[in-house]
Amino acid sequence: MTLRRHQRAVLTTAAVSALLLGAACGSDAETDTSSESGSSASAESSEDAGSSVDADATYTAGTYTGEGSYSNPGGTSSVSVEMTLAADGTVDDVTVTPEASGTSRQYQEKFAGGIADEVVGKKLADLDVSKVAGSSLTSGGFNEAVEQIAAEAQA
Repeated sequence: MTLRRHQRAVLTTAAVSALLLGAACGSDAETDTSSESGSSASAESSEDAGSSVDADATYTAGTYTGEGSYSNPGGTSSVSVEMTLAADGTVDDVTVTPEASGTSRQYQEKFAGGIADEVVGKKLADLDVSKVAGSSLTSGGFNEAVEQIAAEAQA
């Protein structure tokens, strides 16, 4: 078994366990219900992905903060995003600060640990993160925060 397959198997087992635990306990677990597991994020064009970030916009270089929220089985969670942009709209740095509690916080922390690898070096208008480090719901809040950042950073 390759390392990648082993990682996917472990992540799938963890996701199923979290789903079962969440269903049994009514926790605020953030679970991935798609058939694919593992770490992935897409950087699709805004036309294909439905992002509302303007692909033709120009941006003022700097560091910006946005906050997004998303629904999970336990209610609503929020996530704070700090992003440093270059004048051409390229992401130079990103920091996600988890604001949830319980199981959702654990997913947010995993997301926060993997997001820089997925978005740094990419154009802001091309970002439409779907799942990072097994966390698929946190991406909704992240994408909402990115839209706020884009609006603030537009020159």
